[in-house]
Amino acid sequence: MRGRTLSAGIALAVFAGMTVPLVAQPATASPPTATTVTRPIAASAAALAAPDISITNVQAHLTQFNAIATSNGGNRRAGSAGYTASLNYVKTRLQSAGYTVSEQYCSSCRYPSNNLIAEWPGGPADQVVMFGAHLDGVAAGPGINDNATGSSTLLENALVLAAQNPTMTKRVRFAWWTDEEQGLNGSRFYVNSLSATQRGYLKGYYNFDMVGSTNGGYFINRVTSTTAAPLKAYWDSLGLQPEENVEGQGRSDDYYFQQAGIPTSGYAAGASARKTSAQAAKWGGTANSAYDPCYHRSCDTTANVSATVLNRAADGVAYALWQLAVGGGTPTCTGGQVVANGGFESGSTPWTASSGVITNASAQPARTGSYKAWLNGNGSSGTESLTQSVTLPAGCASYTLSFWLHIDTAETTGSTAYDRLTVQLGSTTLATYSNLNRASGYVQRSFSVAGFAGQTVTLRFTGTEDSSLQTSFVIDDVTLVAS
Repeated sequence: MRGRTLSAGIALAVFAGMTVPLVAQPATASPPTATTVTRPIAASAAALAAPDISITNVQAHLTQFNAIATSNGGNRRAGSAGYTASLNYVKTRLQSAGYTVSEQYCSSCRYPSNNLIAEWPGGPADQVVMFGAHLDGVAAGPGINDNATGSSTLLENALVLAAQNPTMTKRVRFAWWTDEEQGLNGSRFYVNSLSATQRGYLKGYYNFDMVGSTNGGYFINRVTSTTAAPLKAYWDSLGLQPEENVEGQGRSDDYYFQQAGIPTSGYAAGASARKTSAQAAKWGGTANSAYDPCYHRSCDTTANVSATVLNRAADGVAYALWQLAVGGGTPTCTGGQVVANGGFESGSTPWTASSGVITNASAQPARTGSYKAWLNGNGSSGTESLTQSVTLPAGCASYTLSFWLHIDTAETTGSTAYDRLTVQLGSTTLATYSNLNRASGYVQRSFSVAGFAGQTVTLRFTGTEDSSLQTSFVIDDVTLVAS
């Protein structure tokens, strides 16, 4: 990972020296539009089960990169003998496995040298999912966590894909970038070399930079995006509670893809930023210490890698690759009820509510059962809330949020909304109700929320009341059904 944040502009690159075409053009295909990857999370079909990536094999690649650095002045900096030897190591393995491999000379790089592009010959050429990692390191050390971990993770995934040779629904392309540490120059050169049509073929770019940090965390680029959904789904299945990769924003090779309008995501385990106490509590490790204590230092050797963190990243890449590009058609919808305890009969879990909101008080009867959520109704100024984090599976045809709402109010005059209930999913406000929506009984309210497919978001009800005359917002039987 490079050490400073980029500006938003994209510099123009020089395209001389490209050795072979980078994108296979289909014989008959109209240029597709650039769209977000939407194939994420169905793991139910045994035929689509992702392989387990051998951590031993990934570590063997790390050992090779470390040996290459040792034999070439102690580093694998772009343009150096260590970098060239690293590229040749990856290239030879890929060619032996049957990949179409090309080198792209980056003439505008600070240290002019080659990107390595490998494409598996299966799937439609105008439907491409791309996985990338930077192959270069800094001059100060061998660059094993930064970024032989990402390079080795992709290399082993590429070799496993070739060995299994499954039926492909999309074309898979791998890239190992040069000159990342000098300003993301290799990936910028590649993106600028693509025509508008070729960019449209790229349905997603996934970046892997520092995925084995010894005091690491579990970070995902644009963690709530649809593109990130398969990466997040795998780590969610391990109970890891991944977070947004804030530290890495604008600092690695996904940046220029994102600037070009190509959907992006990726894994990271952290660099020089310090692990918080909350992160140490849920992930282990040492609070207030750097995720990678050897970041950009000579001690970034094979000893500077967590096998556990690296293994989880390698397997997550395989899961995403298989879900995005392998199999025989549209993934199965793992649908059903998403909201838990929607009738409030099982106590407050997993809801988070203001004191007294979930209640069986007889003054406002439940629609069904004994319990409901009763917000406000105090006749005094205040705010009360009711929330639950929900995960919407991807791949379903419909997503419907419903709840039953009874509004009882003492506000009897005028047309002013004195007291309000706001319903939100994530950062989107679905509806706002007030004392003007009073009703003698419960009324069902329903919303299509398909735009949140593949995301984990918070369902939130917030009631606000002014200083006089009560309005009660009573909610029961909340459902969010994917089908």
